[in-house]
Amino acid sequence: MLRAERGISRKDLAAALGVHYQTVGYLERGEYSPSLFLALKIAEYFEVPVEVIFSLHPFARLGSS
Repeated sequence: MLRAERGISRKDLAAALGVHYQTVGYLERGEYSPSLFLALKIAEYFEVPVEVIFSLHPFARLGSS
């Protein structure tokens, strides 16, 4: 969601994180759980707390009530 909202391509995000672009797709579809290191790198890239991106429970879209 953050990637799309900010207009960042999967390939650009993957390059910034040092992973294959398909890994980004797997993460977005919930087909892959990242390592703690990768989760922290993603949060750092987007400058948000890791809980904003990853949670054990579903959460509402950003900006919704």
